[in-house]
Amino acid sequence: MRRNPPFIAGNWKMHATLAEARTLISEIVKAAPGLSPARLVVIPPFTALCEASKLAQGSSVGIGGQNIYWEDKGAFTGEISAPMLKDAGCSYSVIGHSERRQFFGETDSGVNRKIRAALRHGLSPIVCVGESLEEREAGKTIARIKTQLDEGLREMTREDMGRIVLAYEPIWAIGTGRTATPGQAEEVHAFIRKDLEEKYGNPTAAYVIILYGGSVKPANAYALFKEKNIDGFLAGGASLEAGSFIQIAKEALRAYEEE
Repeated sequence: MRRNPPFIAGNWKMHATLAEARTLISEIVKAAPGLSPARLVVIPPFTALCEASKLAQGSSVGIGGQNIYWEDKGAFTGEISAPMLKDAGCSYSVIGHSERRQFFGETDSGVNRKIRAALRHGLSPIVCVGESLEEREAGKTIARIKTQLDEGLREMTREDMGRIVLAYEPIWAIGTGRTATPGQAEEVHAFIRKDLEEKYGNPTAAYVIILYGGSVKPANAYALFKEKNIDGFLAGGASLEAGSFIQIAKEALRAYEEE
């Protein structure tokens, strides 16, 4: 029996007006009781956080922000702080998403500072790592993931790791319709687990939640979750429809309950 029940997070990215967010979160909250013991997290755009938190109140659905800055306040136009996310009702924050790295210059050292800020204010970071298509084709996947883990998790303690969620997102599979095969995803997840074991020992490494992200959909969720070290998903486009997101959770639960 695996240690972690399914953890299913939906990153809405730059989608959903307030009205659309209300409909989507309401349908997910309504379905949540039937999806236990899976943990569901919804990650709307900042404009919908307060409304999503209000509608999820009293349910098992967690709310997260899509990004965070490492300072608590100041002259940082366009940024959002950990205290602001907490005030909006968040329990999680995505950090180091590949789109932030690729389009907005996010660095491993910046990821480390953001993780510290999130932990300092009681948020659970969902920390993303992943390689480009060029790195994969050059056989550099593991080396790239190793660097991201070493730098991003620098000086994190065992206690910190109990609050951090990791997500492997191959850049070449995000929004492309291409998905890592279960075997490809498991290879990287197993490496991450081994790296954590070397850093923190067991049982810490065994209990860290490691998600897969990259064109996750209902059709591949079952096969991916059957892999030993995949604890759930960070879904993008498939989380923009409640039925699709809920079905991903159901497929993961089906695989979980068969073990």
